[in-house]
Amino acid sequence: MSGCESEKVEEVLALMQTFDPPGVCARDLRECLLLQMDRSGSANLLACDIISNHLEHLGKRDFKSIAKALRVKQEEVISAASFITALEPRPGRQFGDEPMQYIEPDIYVFKIKNEFVIRLNSSGLPMLRISSFFKEALKNGKKITDEANDYLKEKLRSAQWLIRSIHERQRTIYRVMESILRSQRDFFEKGIANLKPMVLRDVAEDIDMAESTVSRVTANKYVHTPHGIFELKYFFTSHVKSNYGEPVSSTVVQEKIRQIVSAENPQKPLSDDKITRILQTSGIDIARRTVAKYRENIGILASSRRKRLDFECSEKPHAKTLRRKG
Repeated sequence: MSGCESEKVEEVLALMQTFDPPGVCARDLRECLLLQMDRSGSANLLACDIISNHLEHLGKRDFKSIAKALRVKQEEVISAASFITALEPRPGRQFGDEPMQYIEPDIYVFKIKNEFVIRLNSSGLPMLRISSFFKEALKNGKKITDEANDYLKEKLRSAQWLIRSIHERQRTIYRVMESILRSQRDFFEKGIANLKPMVLRDVAEDIDMAESTVSRVTANKYVHTPHGIFELKYFFTSHVKSNYGEPVSSTVVQEKIRQIVSAENPQKPLSDDKITRILQTSGIDIARRTVAKYRENIGILASSRRKRLDFECSEKPHAKTLRRKG
């Protein structure tokens, strides 16, 4: 397109790839990592081979397939993987100046003595009022034309409608939060493990409003609670059957799965079947496929990809250099 010969372009690109930080100007992730390996002077040929030919398997932590393909021990692959994970896939990240986006809650829920208090955050809303200039103009209607008088009245009605709409929306948000607080008081008192199943319809019926209205006012709204900041949609969850009569929120089940996995033996991670049996033992009637779905929802890998060998736990990145076995 530019008219330059491809050889010249490659020559310029090769020069640019010598710039700092290492890995800059790479055409893909594979080239980025290899450039960093080259600049570091590492003789880790196994790591280079994995990056060049088995990056997809590495992303899946499928060490067994890599070891089989390269005819090396799985422990060697794990050590090389530790070396690779110490590289930077986005070399320019340290120079990024994109400001951190902080969530400012729309609602605050505080506990004062034994009662919870709701306070709306109105700092982002403009303080709207009708200009006294136009009010006076309407009072002195004889001094302006009928056309101008009608125009002012129309604009005044529009302004009053806008102000009322904003106030009404704030009242609706407050009422929705009141309803959530009534239904989820145990959550506000004790935390996530006590979240109850609830859907938009429950709140809509409680405050006598349309379900679509509740959905609109809760969209992209956040509440500050004694247990952290949560999106209002967080409180609307499906449920799982329980052997103790009361259904259990899917969010609570996901949290239980997270706790079970965090407490497992890294060398012997629990399968979805085992997690299912643990949950069933605690009274939660759940299917294995549902456990797999919830596990994926909270970003937990399958047991085969969570497995860590003793060698991996003890080996530090860059601890030793490995060479391909001939």
